[in-house]
Parts: sequence; C-alpha cells; structure tokens
Amino acid sequence: MLKYIYVNCFLLERDFDMPDKNPESFQLITYAWVIGLSILGGIVSFFQKVKKGQTRIFNIVEFIGEVVTSAFVGIVTFYLCQASHMDELTTAGIVAISGHMGSRALFLLERYIERYADIKIPK
Repeated sequence: MLKYIYVNCFLLERDFDMPDKNPESFQLITYAWVIGLSILGGIVSFFQKVKKGQTRIFNIVEFIGEVVTSAFVGIVTFYLCQASHMDELTTAGIVAISGHMGSRALFLLERYIERYADIKIPK
C-alpha cells in the first residue's frame, strides 16, 4: 500500500497545489483518529511480539517506542494519503496498517525514496 501511495505522490509528479489542505488546516478530531488508529496498530504489533516471545510484556521502553513510532508513521501516511487524494475510508485503513508496521513502514518508504532519487538524480 505504501508503494501505491509513493507512486501516486512522487512518480507521477502531479501538481499538489492544495491551498485548503496543509498540516494546520486539519481539525483536532482528524489528528485524534489518525493518531488513535496508528497507536492501536502499534499496540497490536507489540502484543504480537510478546506472543512470539520476541519481547516481554513488561518491557515499557519498547512499548513506548512502538507506540510513538506508530503514531509518527501514521501521521506521515495520513499526509501522503491526503496528497494522493484518497478517500477517508481508504486513508483510515492505510493509516492503521502503517501504524501496525511501525518502523518497517519507514524503512519501506525510505527504500522507495532512495530508488526514486537514483532514477531522478544523474550520478
């Protein structure tokens, strides 16, 4: 899904003149559901790691790291979905999944951006 967002935002090189949409124009309730879905995805990811034995249930530092990373990734994903002009339900699903992916989503996005830069910038 992140590949789809990336292709829509960057490879098609559309004009993203959206004066009505910027980080300051979204209401607080919008940020609440974006962060809430992302954090829920991070919590599910943490408990899956506990179930697999990759971490302990009382590892508070890892839990907080997972939740904060998920919230950040969810917000970035939300912005990318808005730039791609996706509808709200699709955006909500992608935000929740990317929140569950956490840092893996960041690494995927980083890999696609590096590929894009290699294509666009001559060596």
